[in-house]
Amino acid sequence: MIPEAIKVRKSSRCVVLTYDAVEYELSFELLRVMSPSAEVRGHGAGNEVLQYGKRDVGLLNLEPVGNYALKLTFDDGHDTGIYNWSYLHHLCLNQTTLWQEYLQRLEQSGKSRESSAIAFKSL
Repeated sequence: MIPEAIKVRKSSRCVVLTYDAVEYELSFELLRVMSPSAEVRGHGAGNEVLQYGKRDVGLLNLEPVGNYALKLTFDDGHDTGIYNWSYLHHLCLNQTTLWQEYLQRLEQSGKSRESSAIAFKSL
């Protein structure tokens, strides 16, 4: 299902997809941790790589891939996921469940959404 509209809202850190006049907001973090890339999904069931420390991930670029997908480039260097229309629609419809499952996996692994990067301040 192809979205009617796609917007990036940097201030609220989300991508908004519109289907049948209904807007769905997908956070940059959700899109990053649910990337369809082999780096995240692995190469087969059971080989998934839990993404953590992505709470503040930013989206640098969003570009079409033919007529079937979007390529997202994140500020942590991740840019290999191709989000086809079907997968994006799946994320929109199931984001609450997917997010809860993700949070449970984080908790079970002792990982956090917080980045371990050191924040430097000017003096």
